[in-house]
Amino acid sequence: MERKKISQLIVLVMMIGLIFSLAFSIEKRAISFDDFIKIKRVSDPQISPDGQKIAFVITTMDLQANRGNSDIWLVPAAGGKPTCLVSSAQADFFPRWSPDGKTIAFISTRSGSAQVWLIPATGGEVRKLTDFPGGVNSFAWSPSGHFLLITSAVFPETPDLEANRKKFEEQEKSRVKARIYDHLLFRHWNTWFDGTRSHLFLYPVENQKPVDLTPGDYDTPPIALGGKLDFCISPDEKEIAFVRNTDPEFKLSLGTNNDIFLTTPEAKNIEKFTTNPANDIDPQYSPDGHYLAYRATTRPGFEADKLDLILYDRQKKTLNRVTEKMDYSVGEFIWSPDSRAIYFLSEESARTALFKLTLSTGKIERILNGRCLSNLQISPDGQTIFMLIQSINQPNEIYAFNLKTRNLEKLTEVNAELLANLKMNPVEDFWFESEGDRVHGLLLKPPFFDLNQKYPLVMLIHGGPQSAWLDEFHYRWNAQMFAASGYVVAMVNFHGSTGYGQAFTDSISGDWGGKPYRDIIKAVDYLATHYKFIDKSKLGAAGASYGGYMIDWIESQASIFNCLVSHSGVFDFRSEYGATDELWFPEWEYRGTPWTNPEMYQKFSPSSYVQNFKTPCLVIHSANDFRVPLEQGLQFFTSLQRMGVPSRFLYFPDEDHFVQKPLNAQLWWKTVLDWLATYLKPKPNP
Repeated sequence: MERKKISQLIVLVMMIGLIFSLAFSIEKRAISFDDFIKIKRVSDPQISPDGQKIAFVITTMDLQANRGNSDIWLVPAAGGKPTCLVSSAQADFFPRWSPDGKTIAFISTRSGSAQVWLIPATGGEVRKLTDFPGGVNSFAWSPSGHFLLITSAVFPETPDLEANRKKFEEQEKSRVKARIYDHLLFRHWNTWFDGTRSHLFLYPVENQKPVDLTPGDYDTPPIALGGKLDFCISPDEKEIAFVRNTDPEFKLSLGTNNDIFLTTPEAKNIEKFTTNPANDIDPQYSPDGHYLAYRATTRPGFEADKLDLILYDRQKKTLNRVTEKMDYSVGEFIWSPDSRAIYFLSEESARTALFKLTLSTGKIERILNGRCLSNLQISPDGQTIFMLIQSINQPNEIYAFNLKTRNLEKLTEVNAELLANLKMNPVEDFWFESEGDRVHGLLLKPPFFDLNQKYPLVMLIHGGPQSAWLDEFHYRWNAQMFAASGYVVAMVNFHGSTGYGQAFTDSISGDWGGKPYRDIIKAVDYLATHYKFIDKSKLGAAGASYGGYMIDWIESQASIFNCLVSHSGVFDFRSEYGATDELWFPEWEYRGTPWTNPEMYQKFSPSSYVQNFKTPCLVIHSANDFRVPLEQGLQFFTSLQRMGVPSRFLYFPDEDHFVQKPLNAQLWWKTVLDWLATYLKPKPNP
């Protein structure tokens, strides 16, 4: 009798557990835009000098205010509940600990422009420190804490900051907004050149009298292809390294020849340190002052060249390209506190791996991989690396990685409550053969996936083109948002992508519509053949920048997709050359100019094949996009309309290459998903 009661009790407990499990499953939902916009964005972790706390930034998006707002938080380095340190109605960001750990300096826009403010590390009243008329872009503490290095916009011909202030005021008040240019580069990314340059200043904390360390008609940091900070000071505070571009052709073409320069806190002289005609960036002194490390490419004019880690012995005056034998670019890097090792990141197969370089032996070892890592920080005792980690179903959070035990611990769960209610699948890897190489892709199944159902496929195509789809929670092209509408999402890292060796990356140059296009077509066939849950009759594709170009190219070359979405895509190489901002890029990628290599500019331009247009296409472009100017989208849409192809044009007058304002993002997602649904008709989620 007792056994029967026990058996009945076990069955009852199992049934209750099943009911709770089903209830929990039913409560979960697919992510919506309302959920998406509520996700808090964690960034910029900074470890305190005593290793006890981490300052970091949380950015929240306000749909009604149509903007984001950043605040500064603290979390114990050993784990615990985060607390808010700095908060205001304006942006507070870029927290940096003073060397003694008593103060946190940060950038805030609360006074109307971006300036450096101070707050006690224990909390309390904030105090404004700087008043640069051109605002503050970035800064760093000196090792002693007696001064800051600060970058700010100035008119290079003016004698001092007060003269700058007057000129800024005159420019603002003038009713004539016209400008006259007699050189390239006259606009960049999303702004027109206004006569200012970014200069590096030494700013004493006590007397607050800034010294311009980089006078002249040059930018520090450089306007393009720079590193993480691009300036630093030696531990003994006798030398300052910074990056700028003084190429003789600077005003004509703005090439990729960034160089590292050296000066002193007194700004007595400026010495050009690097002579490499390609890109040199990211100088960092070792904590003991013995070395200066930086990153560099070797091929002038090629922005996607392999970045190596260079080590300069300041005593022996020797240079060593320590990662020359690696086939991956070095990303961000940090020194160990004892100056015996450098830790760095490199992209590998849609993730980032953490490597350790031991200086005494030159040995490089991979110590953490299989994840998407960023923002490295190391504890003062050198035992722990703190970093951000994300995945396609997990926004960035702060983690601690014990270098001895190799244990990885999650320190923050900023979005735990929201994410607990969302059903988001992890990404799956797939590989296929194309052009004699193994090509890698990521596959994301929709929430509540049923193996017995058929699902439309949406192929997302990345930009760059020398970049890659990563296992990350992307805030513009978020794969979960596509999957939530009932699609299987595929993301192919075609020829030209990063993280698969430099030869693979190089292979796209001069072949934009060749191997990458064939990779994508082969991927569709591979997926439809090997994944029986994909509905071959419902195929869509979408992409931006180079991905937008590829959509335009697919429109002109194939009819395998039911519908397409092109965002900021290149349509006509020739006209794009005359309107884009960075001329070294098309001249490298298209092997010359429109007049030196007209065949290339015609061969791979979708505009050359308008007669083939058939597939319904949504075109998206923005007015302030100077990388792929608006006229490219206008030409493409006009051509679609003239050919009688079902098409729609979504125009943003207040965005650039990216769509960032919350209300604009809401419209973007609605328009894109409605367009896909019109032609792919996915089944609604349960």
